[in-house]
Amino acid sequence: MKSAHVDPATCIGCGLCVQLCPKVFAMQDDGKSKAVNPKGDGDDDSQKCIQGAIDACPVTAISWME
Repeated sequence: MKSAHVDPATCIGCGLCVQLCPKVFAMQDDGKSKAVNPKGDGDDDSQKCIQGAIDACPVTAISWME
């Protein structure tokens, strides 16, 4: 199953992914986002939520990892 990955070098810490998928992403102490639950709940809704965050990220810092 695919999982979400945030590139910390690209992330600008806007927090949009956390707003869209709070079960998957969280802001870290360094002000960057991290996929703390990269597979979500493992269902289609989680995958759609993650894809929405990928599509919405203004700097394309989020991607799928196999």
